[in-house]
Amino acid sequence: MKGDDLERRRESKRVALEVGGRLAARGIRVVGNESSDELTTLEEAVERFEEVVESHGGDLMVDEPPIPGSGRPDDPRFLLPTRTPGMSVAQYVELLAAAVDNMRARRHKR
Repeated sequence: MKGDDLERRRESKRVALEVGGRLAARGIRVVGNESSDELTTLEEAVERFEEVVESHGGDLMVDEPPIPGSGRPDDPRFLLPTRTPGMSVAQYVELLAAAVDNMRARRHKR
């Protein structure tokens, strides 16, 4: 039992590091105290945002500068919101959801 528990913790840590690395590569602030579940939720929210950007004609290679603040997107709506220091995962997921809703609402107004 102890060996299985240790192996599960190692696997969980490995997955958290992998997901955290992918998020950091996208310019998302990862503090390191996020749980595996929070990181998964965060990655899913970022992927939903990116899907909506692409469905609205955005190009993630153009609209997402490699270093936050280092470039200007074709359309500011397509810029991934910044996770500020102290912002919880839940707050950032809400911010991403609001950005997705805003893009969808503006599309329907056209």
